[in-house]
Amino acid sequence: MTLTQLEYILAVNKYRHFGKAARACFVTQPTLSMQVQKLEDELGLIVFDRSKSPILPTAEGETLIEQAKVVIREKKRLIDLVERARDELGGDFRLAVIPTLSTYILPLFLKDFVKKYPSVNLVIEECKTEDIVELLAEDEIDAGLLVTPLHENSLTERVLYYEPFYLFVAPDHPLTAKKKVREEDLNLDEIWLLNKGNCFRDQVLKICAEHRGEDHIGGNIRFESGNLETLKKMVLTSSGYTILPHLAVSQLSPQHRKLVRKFHHPVPTREVSLVYGRSVLRKRVIDALEEQIIKAVPRELRELKPKDLEIVEIL
Repeated sequence: MTLTQLEYILAVNKYRHFGKAARACFVTQPTLSMQVQKLEDELGLIVFDRSKSPILPTAEGETLIEQAKVVIREKKRLIDLVERARDELGGDFRLAVIPTLSTYILPLFLKDFVKKYPSVNLVIEECKTEDIVELLAEDEIDAGLLVTPLHENSLTERVLYYEPFYLFVAPDHPLTAKKKVREEDLNLDEIWLLNKGNCFRDQVLKICAEHRGEDHIGGNIRFESGNLETLKKMVLTSSGYTILPHLAVSQLSPQHRKLVRKFHHPVPTREVSLVYGRSVLRKRVIDALEEQIIKAVPRELRELKPKDLEIVEIL
């Protein structure tokens, strides 16, 4: 039995597909299948029921998989101890980021982080909030970059910065006549939303919740996207408005910034945090990420204090 074989069965259990597991492990499917088969032969049990679609672990396989998680976790602990002894950062670090953050925050700090810590191999993937929470619980990632608070007792949240929301309005919309808008000015029939399951959508709906329910979303066109950039284009080419975070607004052209309207005080804002499990091993890498991200965000965000804001929590 090898650690590599245990990592392979964990990958198959995650993806429930030998081909996808092989791609995730950067090996060919025959290589991964052969190693799983060798482990099964050595132990004298069948780990996966290959007749099922998707592939499922057997009862004996589930017991083995749970123990394999413990073994791989201890392997990571050993690597972490060695790194501490060497006083250097290195190895793989798996980071998941929600889509409405990744587009704007990753380009700000990644280049400097890689330059400062060349031995750290950052493995980054985009995931929805609920998926990141599950991946953290399963110890399949080391940390998540997302919007908080999550109210998950098993997780630790390090607040990085606060990011205000703004209204992005079509050029011919009556709200362009206002310098600042109030939440009660918003008509959900005119708003362009991200698709369901996206925490940013939930926050937008919560901003409007006191005045209109989600059932009022309507109009002649029903379109929802997983991308804020698409929503910006829909506003510019159609009508209505959408809500954007500060970093998205900062990337607008001077012409399009004229279509941005601030909210009256208290300004609806999201709290962005680095989140990890309480038994996390790679805290020194998390410390380094925290430092680089805070250093990279614009000063106006670093200087914001929660007492002056209205933190919009996820529904």
